[in-house]
This record gives sequence, structure tokens and C-alpha cells, in this order.
Amino acid sequence: MEKKSYRKLRREEIDKLVAQLCLADDWAKIDVDDGFSTEYIRDVRFSGTIKLGIFEKTFLLPGGVTKHSGLSHVTLCHVAVGDNCCIENIQNYIANYEIGEDSFIENVDEIVVTEKSRFGNGVAVSVLNENGGREVLINDKLSAHLAYIAALYRHYPNLIDKINAITEHYAEKHASEIGTIGKNVTILNTGSIKNVRVGDCARIEGTCRLMNGSVNSNADAPVLIGYNVVCEDFIISSGSSVTDGTMITRCFIGQACKLGHTYSASDSLFFSNCQGENGEACAIFAGPYTVTHHKSTLLIAGVFSFMNAGSGSNQSNHMYKLGPIHQGTLERGAKTASDSYILWPSRVGAFSLVMGRHVTHSDTSNLPFSYLIEDHNTTYLVPGVNLRSVGTMRDNAKWPKRDGRKDKNLLDCINYNLLSPYTIQKMLKGRERLLELQHSSGELSDIYSFQSTKIRNSSLRNGIRMYETGICKFLGNSLIKRLEKTPFQSNAEIRARLVPDTEIGTGEWVDISGLIAPKSEVDKLIEDIGAGHICKLKEINARFADIHAHYYTYEWTWAYEEIQNYFGLDLRTITAEQIINLVERWRIAVVGLDQMVYEDAKKEFSLASRTGFGADGTRRDKEEDFERVRGDFESNPFVMSVLSHINTKSALGDEIVARMKKVKE
Repeated sequence: MEKKSYRKLRREEIDKLVAQLCLADDWAKIDVDDGFSTEYIRDVRFSGTIKLGIFEKTFLLPGGVTKHSGLSHVTLCHVAVGDNCCIENIQNYIANYEIGEDSFIENVDEIVVTEKSRFGNGVAVSVLNENGGREVLINDKLSAHLAYIAALYRHYPNLIDKINAITEHYAEKHASEIGTIGKNVTILNTGSIKNVRVGDCARIEGTCRLMNGSVNSNADAPVLIGYNVVCEDFIISSGSSVTDGTMITRCFIGQACKLGHTYSASDSLFFSNCQGENGEACAIFAGPYTVTHHKSTLLIAGVFSFMNAGSGSNQSNHMYKLGPIHQGTLERGAKTASDSYILWPSRVGAFSLVMGRHVTHSDTSNLPFSYLIEDHNTTYLVPGVNLRSVGTMRDNAKWPKRDGRKDKNLLDCINYNLLSPYTIQKMLKGRERLLELQHSSGELSDIYSFQSTKIRNSSLRNGIRMYETGICKFLGNSLIKRLEKTPFQSNAEIRARLVPDTEIGTGEWVDISGLIAPKSEVDKLIEDIGAGHICKLKEINARFADIHAHYYTYEWTWAYEEIQNYFGLDLRTITAEQIINLVERWRIAVVGLDQMVYEDAKKEFSLASRTGFGADGTRRDKEEDFERVRGDFESNPFVMSVLSHINTKSALGDEIVARMKKVKE
């Protein structure tokens, strides 16, 4: 609360309060604002030290009901009440709290801090392994990237000790015997709130129980906690909503997450823009945009991000031997179809689709954009096919549009790029592995074996072609981006422009739960934390933000090297004519992929897709009903965007070719 001047109650004020059924263990321990009035204080029991502001505001409630600020039917013990609060009908008491101005609290069982509390900070979440070993200590400033390192980099024990020590220091620094309820908070028809810190503008309505946690709401990004919710040992970040009977235990809820419709989660981490409804989560690491909507879906002991779980998706983290000790990973953008099943441990490559039941512990991390299809208990892999899927492209376009974060301080650094050094390095490895399979087993083999999966001959050949197209598209994109909007008079000027701005970016890249970065930079951060050079959470988050801000600079350093390796060129001696040849190859790749996406989108408007439309009518009725509901193909917004992309990229290619033709030796 703001510091302000207080005075003691006057004798006549005490007499009026007594007449209004108020009691105090010691009236001398009550301090009030200079403008304090007793008019709206009725049936209140005061205990311990009390501070009261003024009560001048009137609240307008839904339905046109008005209520004046004040205190009624409440017991307060060691409580400071800000200006213009309305607190009524507290069944038990409010103890050890500072309540911000303009807050409305009514029909609540109890609000109490029972002991020195850290309000959820420092709670150990047994993510991925229910038996422990990968615990992440949650805190108000936890990012997906730091949590990823804390959970998965256990091969650096000194690092983990340092991270835990930093978190423990933060948790202890913010521990207190006094809880806070911020400004403009609404708490209605709620059960027990124990050892919980509530930020500004939060709304808690109909909630059953909140214990040991922080509700990090603010005016820019309020938090909503709704009816029948139970939360224990938790942190809920700004802009999130937890509603409709959701139950969470030992969980971190990141910014702009939505959990509802009786969702249940324990020992799990949810980061920016996750959604969970109806189903269940146990010991999961839900990176940004992990989405599950179905009642029959269980996510357990897995690492996910940019993921959509189909109805009935399930995983097993034990094989009835040593218990639930196994874990798995679906890399960014992976999806599960309805009734899919994966037996952990397994690892699924980025932007892949899992269909059917898979029990062979496959690792397809170096074959991204694939289908994993079960046929008679065998996992068949279709490499690269998702590069031409309209669903993949639509998902990639919708994620940034669905970023619901309004907070000025964003915890997670999210890179939305479909093609990046991270995915392209995997496509390069995947192409090489497929070529090796083709060479070792023969080009005429019907079936190839790879990492406990089977690949049909046609799928292997198409996979090689799709990866080559994707690689060419990305490398061409990077080259053209580097050369855009710059006139060149000579080849020397082109070569000078192509020289990278930094040496950072070469080598392996990683996806640290939404943050795509050179591994070298992540390693440097790890070294600095381990050496004690970085010892605050805000400093760690600042380093992640700096890496994220320099993504495109680092990307070009990586692409500069790979263009030379893949195309067999030396960019130190490249000519305008060679640039033109690369641009033409890039244009073929870009337009070719867009045309495949366009053809894939057509399937959504096929005759078979119209089944069920035009009930009880003729074929013409079916077609008209379909168009009324779905629209026609050519005017579909996504289809139009694909066609526009083809035109834009073609024009960009023409423009850079024209510039290159003006270059003189």
C-alpha cells in the first residue's frame, strides 16, 4: 500500500463504532486516514493492528445494484484496508493482509496468511518424472526457457544447484507474514484463501480454494479465477484465466493461459498462451501454445510446444517395471490425431503428425514435418510431407495472431518461424540420412527401416525432395533478406554486404521451448550462471531477451555458412550471375511449395467434404448449403493469402534479379 499519514480514532468515533455493533480488542491499535468516517463501518470485529482508509466510493454492480464502500459483517486481524474498499459478509475472518484501494470483497469464507509464506515461489514441481529428479522450482519470473534448462540440463549439476539457489533467494526475499491483495481486486462468493498473494485487478469469483500461491494480475493483464476452482502450491501469471472447476496442484501457469471446463493438472508447467480444457495433465512441460481441449485426452510426462492434442490422445510413462520413470518429447509444432497413443520414451520431430498407436520408442527428431502412421502395430514414417500441408501453414499463421499477452513485461521469448536454423539443420540431417538409407538398402527396396519405424520407397524419395525444397526455400529467403533494398554497382559490393555482422550463429541451434537460438549462446549463459556471474532471475531473463532480439543477425551467420556448404559456392567470390541462379532456384522452391499447399487446401472443398451439407435436399442444395457455411474456395481468406504469397514472392524474385542484372564486373 502507498505510504500515507494516519491518526488514532477519536473518542466520538469509537462511540459511534460501538453503537454500530463494532468491537475491538484494543481501539488504540486502530489507525485511520485523516478523512476517515465511521458512517459505513458496521458489525466489524477488530483485532491486532489495523489501518483503515476512507470510504467514499460507490460500486455499480451488474443489474444496476449499487453498494457503498465500507466494512460490514467482517472480522479483521492485522489488516490494512486501502481507500474505498467494500468488504462484506466474511464468514470467518481476514487476517494478516494489506488490501489495496477500490477492492470489492464479499461472501468469502476466509482470507488468511497463517505463517511466513513464499506464496508459491520455490515450490518444487516434479515435471516429466513423477518420482522426482527433474524438479523445477517455480517463481514469479519463471520463463519457459529457464524452466527448460532447469528440467532437462541435469547433466550440469552445478548449473542446477545455481538455478535453484537463485530461485530460493528470490523466494525468501519475497516471503512475508503479511499477504497482499492489490488495487481494484474483486473477490466474490469464494471459499478459503490461505497464503495467497493477489495482484491488481484480479477477479476471483465462486472459487472453492486457493492455497499457497501467487495471482500475478495487473491492470494491463488481469487474471480471472472462476467457479469451483481449486489451486494449491501454484503461480498464475498475468492475463491468465482458470475457471469452471479446474483443479491444479503444484503448477506454474504462464502468461495468457486458459484452463477451464474441469481441467485437472498436477506437477506441470504451462507457459504462454497454453489452453487446457476437459482433460488431464500430469508432470508435463507445456511450452508456449500447447493446446488440449478434449475430455478423453491425457498428457503425461512429455515436453510439448505449439502442439494440439487430438481427442483421446494418450501416452504411457511406465512399462510396469520400475514405475512412471519414462518421458518423451514432441518437438515444436507436433500434433496428435484422435485416439493416438505413444509409449514413452520416444521423440517426435518438429511439425510432425502422430496417428494411431505407437509402442516402438522411435526417435524422428531429425526427420521433421513428417507423418507417423500406425499400421498393424508398425510405425510407418512419411518424411517431410507436412511441409506441403495446409494445416501446418495455417497453424504457423495463426499462432502470432493468438498471442493473448498484454503485459508490458513478457516472460517468454517466442520465435514463430516455421523454417529456421533449428528446423533446417534437422532437414539437412534428415536428407542425408534418407540418402544413406537409399544407398545402403538399394533404390529398389520396397521398405526401409529407420529408428524403429518403416519408410516406404515412395515416401523416402518424396521426403528427400521435400527436404531439398524446404532447405532451398529457407536459404534463399535468408539470402534475399540480406540483399533487399540495397542497390549494388559491383560484385565486390554484393560480397561485402553478404559478410556476416557477427561470428555468433555457426554450429548447432536449439529450440529452448519457444526460443530458437545458437547453442553456443545458450552454453555461454549456462557457463555464466554456473560461474556465478549471473545471480538474479531478471538478469537471466534479460540474456534470453537479448539472444531473441538478435535472432536474425545470428540466423544470417548460420545461413552464410550453409549456403556455401549446400550449394557448393564461395560467397567470398560470388557473382551477380550466381545470385540470379540462386534466386531462380529459390523461386521454384517457394512457388512449388505454395502450389502444393494450394492443392492441399482444395481437398477441404472437395465433393467428399460436402457430405452432410444440404440436409434432405438435392445436390444443388448441398452445394449451396456448403458455400453458405464454408464459402467458396477462391474467396477463402487462407487460399487468397497463399495466392498473394505466390505473387509477392514472384515479384520479389523479379526485383532482385533486375537489380543483379545491373551489376557490372
